[in-house]
Amino acid sequence: MITDPSASPSRVAALSYGPEGVSRQEVTTADIPSLRSREARPVVWVDVQGLGDGEALQAVASHFGIHSLALEDVVHTRQRPKLEEYEDQLFIVMRMTRPNEFRTEQLAVFLGDDYVVTFQEEPGDWFDPIRDRLRRDGSRIRQRGPDYLAYALADAATDSYFPLLEQFEDRLDAFEEKVMEQGGRLQIPDLYALRRDLHGVHRQLWPLKELLGRLSRSDVDLITDDTRLFLRDCLDHAAQLLDTVENQQDQVSGLIDVTLGMAGQHMNEIMKVLTIMASLFIPLTFIAGIYGMNFDAAASPWNMPELAARWGYPIVLAVMAGVALGMLAYFRRLGWIGSGQRKIATRPKLENTTQPDGGHSSKGTR
Repeated sequence: MITDPSASPSRVAALSYGPEGVSRQEVTTADIPSLRSREARPVVWVDVQGLGDGEALQAVASHFGIHSLALEDVVHTRQRPKLEEYEDQLFIVMRMTRPNEFRTEQLAVFLGDDYVVTFQEEPGDWFDPIRDRLRRDGSRIRQRGPDYLAYALADAATDSYFPLLEQFEDRLDAFEEKVMEQGGRLQIPDLYALRRDLHGVHRQLWPLKELLGRLSRSDVDLITDDTRLFLRDCLDHAAQLLDTVENQQDQVSGLIDVTLGMAGQHMNEIMKVLTIMASLFIPLTFIAGIYGMNFDAAASPWNMPELAARWGYPIVLAVMAGVALGMLAYFRRLGWIGSGQRKIATRPKLENTTQPDGGHSSKGTR
């Protein structure tokens, strides 16, 4: 059995349970052949955490009749969520998030008539509440078969995405505040990174929803009708997650549009200021150019007699200042600068109005 050299060492734990009690033990390779025969309880859950020990993986697969192709899918952890039916077992592949980490891992589940075998990439999971329920006397999971345990594991793996989406929501809120406060500058790369992350989660949730739909509609004998009802609830969770991700993707796209629009508006403001400054200096440059030609006023009365005027220089400066001030006043009157800018008309807020028949109109409400 060839495994990834970088994979975590394998640790095998067996948990046998039934209405009368539960027992848990760490399992070595030598203990694997006697897993089901050692305990009289009806259901055994074998949890393999870490895929680095090929001998242990092969021993578990041989004992529970896991097909070699399915075992290859377990070791190669980039599988798409899927459901495969074998003669006496179901093979389920899904992805779940890592606790307190911003990444996911593959979860492989094999369901038989009296066992559930799970393979995880690394130690640490979301299944401690399930283990606690198994230890509690009278719990529902202790009264049911392995198919209900498989449902509980699938439900925990599905619900593991909710904390991740809450992190996305916090990031979106932070981006919205920055866009409003800073005008959206320097946010585009971060928004595109968030959109990429959301797209990756969407690609995982969509096949997960299809998988849970197939499980809830499956007519295989290994899943009872009662468990299918619970699987439909799990399917609703997946649909809710998918809707949330799609809404967040729309929010990110909207923030990107707003950021680009605000950046464009900021650039327009800069260009407007520069254009106004250039417009002011065009007539001033024209006047200064005329009186900078240095004609000799003594040679002819038509050679710019103003050059010999006693107050010519102050008068020209006053004329240039008057032209500049006049243009600024004209720009202000047009609404191009200052508080006189023309405001975009906004629609008045609509309030609910009572209709003649006593009903209420839908205007102003959503």
